[in-house]
Amino acid sequence: MAPFPPSPAPRFSVEVYQNEYLPVGGREVNAIITVTSAGGGTAGGPGTAEGPGAVGVPGAAAGLGTAGGPGAAAGLGPMGGPGAAAGPGASGGSGAVEGPGAAGGTPIPGPALAPGPRQDVPGGSGRCGASSGAAVVIMVDCSGSMGYPPTKMRHARDATAAAIDTVRDGVAFAVVAGTHKAVEVFPGGGRLATADPLTRARAKEALCGLSPGGGTAIGSWLLLADQLLGSADAAIRHGILLTDGRNEHEEPERLRAVLDACAGRFTCDARGVGTDWEVEEVTGIASALLGTADIVADPAGLRADFTRMTKAAMGKEIADVSLRLWTPKGAEVVYVKQVAPAVEDLTARRVEAGPRAGDYPTGSWGEESRDYHVCVRVPAAETGREMLAARISLVQPPPGGVGSPPSPLAQGLVRAVWTDDLAASTAMNPQVAHYTGQAELAQAIQAGMNARKSGNAEQATAKLGRAVQLATASGNEDTAKLLAKVVDVVDAAAGTVRLKAKVTEADEMTLETRSTKTVRVKK
Repeated sequence: MAPFPPSPAPRFSVEVYQNEYLPVGGREVNAIITVTSAGGGTAGGPGTAEGPGAVGVPGAAAGLGTAGGPGAAAGLGPMGGPGAAAGPGASGGSGAVEGPGAAGGTPIPGPALAPGPRQDVPGGSGRCGASSGAAVVIMVDCSGSMGYPPTKMRHARDATAAAIDTVRDGVAFAVVAGTHKAVEVFPGGGRLATADPLTRARAKEALCGLSPGGGTAIGSWLLLADQLLGSADAAIRHGILLTDGRNEHEEPERLRAVLDACAGRFTCDARGVGTDWEVEEVTGIASALLGTADIVADPAGLRADFTRMTKAAMGKEIADVSLRLWTPKGAEVVYVKQVAPAVEDLTARRVEAGPRAGDYPTGSWGEESRDYHVCVRVPAAETGREMLAARISLVQPPPGGVGSPPSPLAQGLVRAVWTDDLAASTAMNPQVAHYTGQAELAQAIQAGMNARKSGNAEQATAKLGRAVQLATASGNEDTAKLLAKVVDVVDAAAGTVRLKAKVTEADEMTLETRSTKTVRVKK
């Protein structure tokens, strides 16, 4: 695979969609924030680790300016922006090295741990992470259950090989085998290799040593991935995790502690293959580490899925971006949620960022667009009064995490205007209405499936019927098709359904895993 030339980091823009008009005494302000990252090139290449320089923000001049109609976005003018390696464990078979995360009771790193220095890679070409800008660790379940059927392990090896082929030249990478312990498969020695034709070929050769046997302790896999990624001089740090079973050889509290420690240190996509794994475990990993989760019911689909995941990871260009929310005195944040491409509640992840400001993590970005729902409660005011209800900023930490304050990438304003015009104050912004429905759709599916499992047919029918109604009204065709595999739809518009007598486990798990995926507003 030929190296890509350096490219500029992406430019961010923020659009605010809201009905700013409140009735007299009204306090709750809702807005959909569309964040778009565009204009960059291939991610992770030299020169892409740092933030961009000055970024123009769409909208009016600084300050509130003239109010537009409901749904218009008030913007700001242009603003300037600033431009310990893990030690090896005992040697394992087939050249694998048991990593520091293998033994039970491995210390969980604190959030203050910083990535270690670059390391030379035995058998590699060049230095690990040297100006690569990106690093990826692929974690493959090698527990005993991966041997049934025998083709499952073969498909996992093929998928990992495809992912390795997709890793771009210059990106630091490693492969980890996961059982009740974590074992380095390639390159070993507590380090990462730098991708080039030679290291990719050697990595694929090392996959021949992957064989099923042992239990499942996913926390140990993530700890080893964290230590390996921390050894790379890379801004974009990403993991890909595959499991086929439940996390049976580790207490749930242990996995939660590991996820808390790894949050903000790297992102991770998680996949469950087959139907013997727990949806909550896989989606919980992806949620905590700001990645994606999905099911691959048929192991034959792993190769295509791993290729897509790795391509997406290679498309990331800027890391550790946060959504900063400032509110005026007397206001309070009710919630902050990502609502597209999937629903993810960020409210509890707030990190204080100065007087009346807090940061909400959004992870790494390539060329993409995401939507967020912000709800703020402001002090009530009289007719004719208006105020700035919130200021939204995209920020990125300075290189190295020290020095100048986070570089601003883009901003938008959320307004509140009190009126006695009933028509103006009761109108619901289309974007806010749409995503309110999408969030309810996800909740209805989860509640309906839980009720179905517990044997409460009446509640399951009601909730899943409501989900069908919401999916149909919003044009969420993919979710509607998944729902049709667990219920017989009598009247989609009315939400009238009957529970199917027989539903495959794969169809149940697919609906649950993908329940938070949304569609955007049709414009």
